[in-house]
Amino acid sequence: MPALEVLETGMLTTVQDAGRWGHASLGVGASGAADPVSFGLANRLLANPADAAALEVTLGGLRVRARGDLTVAVTGAPCPVDCGGRAGAMNCVLRLPDGAELRLGRAERGLRSYVAVRGGIAVPPVLGSRSTDTLAGLGPPPPAPGAVLPAGPPPGAFPAVDAAPVAELPADEVRLRVVLGPRDDWFHPDAVRTLLDAPYEVTGRSDRVGARLAGPPLRRTRPDELPSEGMVPGALQVPPDGDPVLFLADHPVTGGYPVIAVVATPGVALAAQARPGTRLRFHL
Repeated sequence: MPALEVLETGMLTTVQDAGRWGHASLGVGASGAADPVSFGLANRLLANPADAAALEVTLGGLRVRARGDLTVAVTGAPCPVDCGGRAGAMNCVLRLPDGAELRLGRAERGLRSYVAVRGGIAVPPVLGSRSTDTLAGLGPPPPAPGAVLPAGPPPGAFPAVDAAPVAELPADEVRLRVVLGPRDDWFHPDAVRTLLDAPYEVTGRSDRVGARLAGPPLRRTRPDELPSEGMVPGALQVPPDGDPVLFLADHPVTGGYPVIAVVATPGVALAAQARPGTRLRFHL
């Protein structure tokens, strides 16, 4: 069976698919690709099913070797791609012959790149998904050097295009649309104006659970505690220190801090590509 042999993983490489949906009542989050747009493009380029598992690579640095002939695609955060000793392109169908190596250099902008294989990464699923949930510890462990990741059987359809045009990721500032609430009434009116007027910077204390932001603190008007309630990707939860946390793919199912606003779904993928130092601006 064709497979990818992992040689180097970079900062963090995980297996991700479209998510582990339908288990929130058990306290299990969906997880899945942090940037579902780039993940989906990688699978479409290879004519894979939309939920076929791929590798999510943080800031590049991945090196893998083909065991058997493979067809791959690299999407998401742009980075130098070496495919079998030749320069490869992002957002393209690439041929990786048996024994050849695929190498990803450091991401030039953005944070997360996706390496998909025709047929998908066929590691055993957990609760119906092959996603690694870094918060709950569910799913396959992050692959280490020496791991062999089998590819599934190729789909019956064939890729329709060799390359896809993709808009350039923002470099220094990302604008995100938000819907206020459900707990904006817990905050001083000035806090809402501050959220919509001031830039917030992604800090180095960010991960797949959420992006911790630094900026003007968001002041509450209510000091009491909020009973835990359901959380969604894109929720801007505000702890007592006033610095918001933007929840991403591995966010907890529930939370007890008030949510002042929620990033609209298309913006969550952009937020997942915001590396530390990137400014986020929110607007209604």
